[in-house]
Formats: sequence, C-alpha cells, structure tokens
Amino acid sequence: MIAKSEWLPLWALLSAIVIASGALAYLLIIALQPLLKRYALAQPNVRSSHKIPTPQGGGIAVIASTIVVAVLAAILLPPLNVDLVRLGPLFAMTAILAAVGTSDDVRPMEALPRLLFQTGAVSILIFTLPSDLRVLPTIPWWFERALLIIGSVWFVNLVNFMDGIDWMTVAEVVPVTAALAVFGLMGALPHDATVVSLALCGAMIGFAPFNRPVARLFLGDVGSLPIGLLLGWLLLSLAAQEHLIAALLLPLYYLADATITVLRRLMQGEPVTQAHRSHFYQQASDRGFSVYQIVGRVFAANIVLCALAGATLVTASAGLHVIVLAIGCVLVGALLLNFSGGYRLKN
Repeated sequence: MIAKSEWLPLWALLSAIVIASGALAYLLIIALQPLLKRYALAQPNVRSSHKIPTPQGGGIAVIASTIVVAVLAAILLPPLNVDLVRLGPLFAMTAILAAVGTSDDVRPMEALPRLLFQTGAVSILIFTLPSDLRVLPTIPWWFERALLIIGSVWFVNLVNFMDGIDWMTVAEVVPVTAALAVFGLMGALPHDATVVSLALCGAMIGFAPFNRPVARLFLGDVGSLPIGLLLGWLLLSLAAQEHLIAALLLPLYYLADATITVLRRLMQGEPVTQAHRSHFYQQASDRGFSVYQIVGRVFAANIVLCALAGATLVTASAGLHVIVLAIGCVLVGALLLNFSGGYRLKN
C-alpha cells in the first residue's frame, strides 16, 4: 500500500506516463498513416461494420508506445520500482504477437498456424512467470499452468473477435486499464503491472481520435492480439494477488459476449474460424443501434464493472464477493439481452 503522503508526487509520475504514451501513440500514427494507407487497407467483409476500405495497423503505434514508455519509466523513474526483468518476457511475447498480427493484416494467415504462434507465445510467457505465482493454489501447479495457457490463448482471441466496430476496444481497454492503475495505487497490483496498465491506457487514448466513428484507422490484428496478451497478463497479475473476482469482473462484458457467441456457433455446427456477425454487439448494429449507442453502453457497463471490482478489494467477505459478481453478471446479461433484442433500454 502506498502512503497517502506519497500519492501526490506519485500521481504526477503516473499521469506523465499516460500523457507520454498517448502523445507518442498519436505522433506515431500520424507518421505511419501514409504507409498503412498503401499496404494495410482493411477491405469490408461479412464481419465488418465499415463500408469502404480503411487503413488498419494503428496497433503498431499502440503497442510500440506502451512498451517504449513502460521501459523508459522503469529506467528513468526509480521511485516506481518497476521490475524490468519481469517485463522482459511479456514485452518479447507481445512483440511476437504483434509480428503475427502484422503478417495477418498484410496477408491473411490460415487459422492453424496463427493459433500455433499464439499458443507458443502464451506458453513461453506463462512458464516464465514466478513459480510461486498462483491463482488457484488448491489445484496442482502443472494443471493450473495448463489452464492459464488455455485461458490466455482464449483471451487473446476474444479481444481480437470483439474488435469489430469503431471505438469498441477503446471503450473496453481505457476503463479497465485505468481501474487497474487505481488498484495498483491501492496495493492490489505490482508496480510493474501498474506502469504497464497506465502506458497501455495512454496509448489507447492516443489512438482513440483516429478510431472515432466513422473511423479513419483500425487497430488491426497487430494491435488486438498483443493487447489481448497485455490485458490477460495484467488481469492474471491482479488475480495472483488474491483478487480473482475483481479480475473476472473487469473484462466480464468481453468474456460473456465472445464466449457465449462462440459456444452458440459451435452448438449450431457453424465454423468459428470464419468471419461472421453473430456477436451481441454486431446484432445490435444490425438492429439499428448506432455505433455511439453500442460503445456508449459498453463503456458505461465497464465503468460499473470497474466499481464492482473495486468493491471486492476493500473487503475480504467471500459472501459479498459472490453477491458483487452476481450483480456484474446480471448487468452484463441485461446488456446482452438489450443488444440481441430481448428488451430495450431507453436511449
């Protein structure tokens, strides 16, 4: 826990990380736009919400800014006590997934090799975690590690699946990373994870003006895949501090929409590797919701989920944690029903 007397100077340092990362991402995007327009145009397909070819690859700036600013913060700001050794494998695997995403953006890759690259990167990251890092200490270590690999690969992919309309990933990543930074100030997250969350938050804010509806630029797989890895690592770091419920609540909308959609498609015998418009947010778009209505609801739900996650940090009551998780599930369920036509909320 950080002493209250240290909050003001610490907040100044942390704010500088957000501003620096946002500014760097913004400037990098401006510099990269001519190249992306030439080599990385996203053509409309059955999954798309856009009607004309649009440059993708903004994730290059987001990921580069996150890594550069986090490393510079570790070197130039000793009071933050950032462990660069711990961040080394994370950033290396993040760069690998960014390279896989870049290749897929320029020339689409088959599903199997793409999945193999993802699984390899995730497996290396998981097995380089400290041996005493546990999320579920009641089960065997090897079994927990296997579950973490499977869960992390799924999380990387679901972030990619959910990046289907303008500002959607911004509406997810910004509140979640901001909440993680606040939790870090509360002592619920290691300092290095706190710095990464702030750098990623700032980078996404820098990207947001270009992705504002109607978007002039998309993240691309070069952004969504490594962002999924970074978010998964941050949430794992939170869960390992005995805050599993909070780690589940923060990404609950993304988890629910993507997981339910894929399970439903599997049950109906539909190929899950092909482009589709079955996600709940896509159904909302097809039913006439505007992009602002969709991402506005998602953003608002995420703010509430962040508050619920924070509530679990200030009490050790298991019963209260179950109640808070149930409230979060009801909230997300109501939003999914609203998107799919179960009932309508007032605009």
